[in-house]
Amino acid sequence: MEAKYSYYNFDNSIDRIDEILNGSDASYEDKDSIPSRDSLTFNNGYYVSCSALCIDIRESKSLAEKHTRPVLAKIYKTYISELVAVLKGHSNVSEIYIEGDSVWGIFDTPQKDDIDELFGVAAQASSLVDILNIKYRKRGYSELTVGVGLSYGSSLLIKSGYKGSGINEVVWLGKLVAEAALLCSYGNRSFDDKEIMVSDVFKQNLNEHNKKLLSRNYSRSCYHGNVVNTDMNEWVKNNG
Repeated sequence: MEAKYSYYNFDNSIDRIDEILNGSDASYEDKDSIPSRDSLTFNNGYYVSCSALCIDIRESKSLAEKHTRPVLAKIYKTYISELVAVLKGHSNVSEIYIEGDSVWGIFDTPQKDDIDELFGVAAQASSLVDILNIKYRKRGYSELTVGVGLSYGSSLLIKSGYKGSGINEVVWLGKLVAEAALLCSYGNRSFDDKEIMVSDVFKQNLNEHNKKLLSRNYSRSCYHGNVVNTDMNEWVKNNG
């Protein structure tokens, strides 16, 4: 977020700190579904049951060593823009974040169908990378290898930033996002690691068809699979 200079007053800073620390613990409620952003203040928060999906590039540092800056920009622009488009395709998408070459999102999944839908989004993301790699290969660019992590659980949702400045953001804290990021880091990490890594709880909530697409990864204590979108994969077969 863009920021502009403002004088720092430590007395005002102390007042803001005390206001937050003196807030009631009862202001942090449990929710089975993601509440509206408008209900968040600097003095409350919610423990929300939801899902997280994280996608990251393996060996991304080598890309900068192999390509000119304009080519590197084209690779990252196409990769990030279309991953965001895929993640926005989930009917209950709540937040999408971009951190370097990592793209991750939070999704409201109160029903099991919502979790199966998110698993389908992960398959679309996998197929998108296959499509991108065909485009990159034909131009002599490096192909991408990614990991995908999926997790379900509870996360603390807060509004964080500088009160009164307009500089604030929704922040998700706790195990959920950290678990999705860790699972993502395992994806395609070694020969024995498949692309999509799924937490035990996430897998338990999938339908029987989707469960059968995954197998146990004992070294990572999760489930994994190489899962693609059928329609997108037809394009890959016809254009590869």
